[in-house]
Amino acid sequence: MDRRSALFLGAAAALAACSQPAAVPVGADGKPLPQVYRIKPGSDSEISFHMLDGVNALRQARSEPQLAFNAALNAACAAHSRDMSVQNRPWHFGSDGSSPLLRVQRVGYSGKLLGELISETYQTELETLSSWMGQADTRDLLLNASATEMGFAWFQEPAGKIWWTILLGGAVGVSTLPPGLG
Repeated sequence: MDRRSALFLGAAAALAACSQPAAVPVGADGKPLPQVYRIKPGSDSEISFHMLDGVNALRQARSEPQLAFNAALNAACAAHSRDMSVQNRPWHFGSDGSSPLLRVQRVGYSGKLLGELISETYQTELETLSSWMGQADTRDLLLNASATEMGFAWFQEPAGKIWWTILLGGAVGVSTLPPGLG
């Protein structure tokens, strides 16, 4: 490399180091504003398995049994995610008054329902999982030793808001949902 090329590359590197990174918009609290996470068509399996793998990695760290997807639980999650969007509120009751227990019964789930997690957000599936792990009650459900099956689905609105739902189940038996949710 001749001297001119070296000087040119050195100057280019120096200029690149001086450039400002793209400004991240921040809210009144000084924290970065959420960015819209667009779910691309055809990425359903990838997103689903990111969540399952994430949950199972957390469970493995606690020596808890691994979860497997259950088609009936997935169907109940998909219906509830869309229904929360229609209602425009994240809560555990359907627009028809249905509870998580009733919804899994409707889709033919024969195991024991252990609980449901929901979220209304613009975050990715793994950011949502991290938020759930940050709260004792939702973390306890994700790490419940009785859980062997999981359902997971979401609905994304055209503006980008995502409604996430997870259902956890286990061996056949009586539901362990808190009073009022069954």
